[in-house]
Amino acid sequence: MATTTNGARGDLRDHGTGELIKDLSGQISRLVRQEVELAKVEMTEKGKKLGVGAGMFGGAGVAALLMLGSLTAFLIIVLALAMPWWAAALIVTALWGVIAAVLAVKGREEMREMGKPVPEQTIETVKEDVQWLKHRR
Repeated sequence: MATTTNGARGDLRDHGTGELIKDLSGQISRLVRQEVELAKVEMTEKGKKLGVGAGMFGGAGVAALLMLGSLTAFLIIVLALAMPWWAAALIVTALWGVIAAVLAVKGREEMREMGKPVPEQTIETVKEDVQWLKHRR
């Protein structure tokens, strides 16, 4: 088997044990650096998904507060023309509760799409690397 070690081309059987171990060590170091880089990229992507889901939850809260603060009074007044004011207030409160619940469910779905907050692809490739190393012995 021919390979290049430190710029020299030759058969691996011609190399000493120390040189082979040094070469293996370099390859393992390079592999570990690549796996760490892959983990960084994967976690960045997951972080973006988490941000979208958290933003939707935040948006649900803001929307619920704004609606309850500004439109509640208007709706209560309109409904109070046809029924007692307390019944109108109760109906409007239930309406805003439904809207907030729908937004919260949508935000939760976004967060679930992200999956586990671990670098799954990196873990899988590390497992493959370990299996490859076991079979090389």
